[in-house]
Amino acid sequence: MSGSRRAENTVDRPGYLIKRAQAGLHAEMARALHEHGVTLAQFAVLAALAEEPGLSNAELARRAFITPQSMNENLRLLEQRNWVTRSHHPSHGRILQTELSEEGRETLRVCDAAVTVIEQRMLARLDPGQRRELVTALRACIAALDPARPGEPEVP
Repeated sequence: MSGSRRAENTVDRPGYLIKRAQAGLHAEMARALHEHGVTLAQFAVLAALAEEPGLSNAELARRAFITPQSMNENLRLLEQRNWVTRSHHPSHGRILQTELSEEGRETLRVCDAAVTVIEQRMLARLDPGQRRELVTALRACIAALDPARPGEPEVP
């Protein structure tokens, strides 16, 4: 290390701070969702299907940060709870399309409200401009580390 540049303390490094924020958010969300009998992965699936009904198992697994095998197990459980319905694709018989049921929409509504309270608490000390800057900065960080799109700027 050169004499003109001082090493950052670990606790001040951006990666460490992002991980601490993520760990705290994850723990709080898991606690809140548990009260409704929902896991983080299940919440991610319900939210993804609300935005884009019919997503593939592989895409749902990516969005929930779990393996395709775990997604199959999650979808079976969500179907048993009547939170999703699955039907054969009209032109691809082996593909199952997944959509939210009314019970699934209601579960998502309740869980989303609980998660929103946590996110608002996390961002309470930031003004609206700082919140927008945080989102922009995080998107830029994600894009910079995305191996599928090296050097490509993130489009909001």
